[in-house]
Amino acid sequence: MSYNILSQDLLEDNSHLYRHCRRPVLHWSFRFPNILKEIKHFDADVLCLQEVQEDHYGAEIKPSLESLGYHCEYKMRTGRKPDGCAICFKHSKFSLLSVNPVEFYRPDISLLDRDNVGLVLLLQPKIPCAACPAICVANTHLLYNPRRGDIKLTQLAMLLAEISSVAHQKDGSFCPIVMCGDFNSVPGSPLYSFIKEGKLNYEGLAIGKIVITWLFENLG
Repeated sequence: MSYNILSQDLLEDNSHLYRHCRRPVLHWSFRFPNILKEIKHFDADVLCLQEVQEDHYGAEIKPSLESLGYHCEYKMRTGRKPDGCAICFKHSKFSLLSVNPVEFYRPDISLLDRDNVGLVLLLQPKIPCAACPAICVANTHLLYNPRRGDIKLTQLAMLLAEISSVAHQKDGSFCPIVMCGDFNSVPGSPLYSFIKEGKLNYEGLAIGKIVITWLFENLG
């Protein structure tokens, strides 16, 4: 289950985006019980949550999910931002093999001057099967700005490089991969095509292909 639960601080800072909503339903005291109700209803083995506000995570979200049998891992955005990404899994179903946070911010690269992050876990299913492979689960929240697709593609390339590293097995094969997140994109976009097809038609894109190639060669 992938779910952007909307950071309360970001909601308050951008309240004009929610003028169509009745004010009481925007309060965290109303929203969180309903978010938790949805999570309980779907009862997913793995949760990938975006816009998880740090103070709410520590005080309410993590304890509530732990009471439901989840183990939680969290990566806060850089630059003192209030939120981050979390991956939570049923500890009755998986063992945690590794935790791999991904920070997209690079001070010396103009395309990577944003504070978005990703999180990649390697999980081992708890099933009676000696040959069952581990599972790589990734979660991210890419840049929102609709005018900066080049930055989104660059962030995605960095996440894919980390996924490739984590999912690569000793025999040269790759374990199963589940990639979730809020990609701030739509079907048919270059970013979506890049994920789906593993390639990008860069005609008309100023720097997307060049930056992605550079990243895989230098950061992958």
